Amino acid sequence: MSTTTAAETDEQQTTVTVRCTGHVRTALGTHELTFEFEGDTLREFLDEFFAEYDVADLLIAETDEEATAHGWADVDDPPGSWRKNPEGENTRCYARVCVNGRFNENLDGLDTKLEDDDRVALIYPFMFCC
Repeated sequence: MSTTTAAETDEQQTTVTVRCTGHVRTALGTHELTFEFEGDTLREFLDEFFAEYDVADLLIAETDEEATAHGWADVDDPPGSWRKNPEGENTRCYARVCVNGRFNENLDGLDTKLEDDDRVALIYPFMFCC
């Protein structure tokens, strides 16, 4: 018969520094905050962060159409190697989510592991066109 302690059944708590730019910063009213959440992945962080702060619509694209900028270049055969998250896990045009200065799609997407004191940047710049 095995016994489980309370500490073993509790979900891991992770504390990260969140830095925000552009529209996200405006919506939150700050450029930096500390956020503690249950779990250790970017997906778990975003789920809890968006439950507390209503900024998911600024960052997350629900379709490839919302994630794609139009008119910049022909994307049928882009040069180099391009990585992106699966549909439903992409950011909106120009919006980005970074972990310790690296775009999440260049890590493990929303399954990127987070540790205490990691930095998560939520970036949605102000865009001005002529």
